[in-house]
Amino acid sequence: MKKSDLAALLLLGALWGASFLFMRMGAAQFGSMALAGMRASGAAICSIPLLLSRERLAELRANWRSIALIGLSNSALPFVLFSYAAQSLPAGLSAIFDAIAPLLVALSGWLWLGERLNATQASGLLIGMTGVVWLIGGSMGFGHGGAAVGWAMAACVGANICYTFGAHYSHRRVQSVSPLTIAIGSQVAAAVMLLPFTVWLWPAKSPTLQAWVAMFGLAAACTSLAYVLFYRLLARIGSTRSMAVLYLIPVFGVVWGAMFLHESITLAMVGGSVVILLGVALTTGMLKLRPVAPAPLDAVEKA
Repeated sequence: MKKSDLAALLLLGALWGASFLFMRMGAAQFGSMALAGMRASGAAICSIPLLLSRERLAELRANWRSIALIGLSNSALPFVLFSYAAQSLPAGLSAIFDAIAPLLVALSGWLWLGERLNATQASGLLIGMTGVVWLIGGSMGFGHGGAAVGWAMAACVGANICYTFGAHYSHRRVQSVSPLTIAIGSQVAAAVMLLPFTVWLWPAKSPTLQAWVAMFGLAAACTSLAYVLFYRLLARIGSTRSMAVLYLIPVFGVVWGAMFLHESITLAMVGGSVVILLGVALTTGMLKLRPVAPAPLDAVEKA
């Protein structure tokens, strides 16, 4: 992986990690549907000027059905599901669940699409998931929410299933389309899909200034900018390596939650984050396992 791709991967992890902070800050005020709709609408408004060229508009017209499906699976549905989860789960714990997606992408690619994983990549995925389990174990003491917490965790898993489908579909169906066209077009599609529900379920009480600031940060930085970075990575390094960014999200999500919402960080969380980073390094090829060379025959005989 090139240094520029690695830098984009780290920046994307930081931005998407911050999205859980902003959702936690705004979900209670806006509600899950309104926050998701405003996020998609704000991202579309920020990004549309980049779409206004003949080439991009032509791409959009030729591939609008595929781009709309990507908007549903990679934006509209996950935005709603994670916003729902943010009303019950701490930002750090919600972010932890994002690390499930790389394993789902790799396993589904292997089982159904014939994609192969070498031993290093497979080891990285397993190590990364071990770190996720470690982080979850260190995060379960945030409180007892009963059924609401269980449904929130289920929503996080559902969002990751949507991401898995979107990653494979994008890589196989729209590889010839500019990543920028996909990123912007999918946000516009998500905004259109969510607009009626946003209006219908708009909160009766006006959200606070802090909630509005969180929503704007969520739309402009964590969505508009982040999705452009993501689709460029997807085109350059493929779906399995791109989804490895989701191993970084728990690390940043836990850090941002601790810094700005005073969520606790345990030793288990720190250890889990280190293990996750090791998994990312192996999965993306940043770190390669060297096979152990067999000892020379004469050395064995001497021994």
